[in-house]
Amino acid sequence: EVQLVESGGGLVQAGGSLRLSCAASGFTFDDYAIGWFRQAPGKEREGVSCISSSDGSTYYADSVKGRFTISSDNAKNTVYLQMNSLNPEDTAVYYCATPCLAPGYWGQGTQVTVSS
Repeated sequence: EVQLVESGGGLVQAGGSLRLSCAASGFTFDDYAIGWFRQAPGKEREGVSCISSSDGSTYYADSVKGRFTISSDNAKNTVYLQMNSLNPEDTAVYYCATPCLAPGYWGQGTQVTVSS
């Protein structure tokens, strides 16, 4: 059974940082790109970043380029999202999902709230 478990969300002031973790199980970690998505209240879910654990290639949405960094630890089957210079527009529930281009499996989400 595929499982994705997010952690690391919380409340942070504008300009602060958080690191999200996504622990994956139930599939071969290298076989699929894993991504982070977010959904703010009243808005559609949007893609934030993706990583291919097999070759390390990454994708970032324009809104987070230069502030967020995605990485993976293949030994731990875990994907991370380091979020720096957070602003209130980053407030959302953050989900990890796979495969990145057409997610069929989702985690339960973790809330990130950025206060101004």
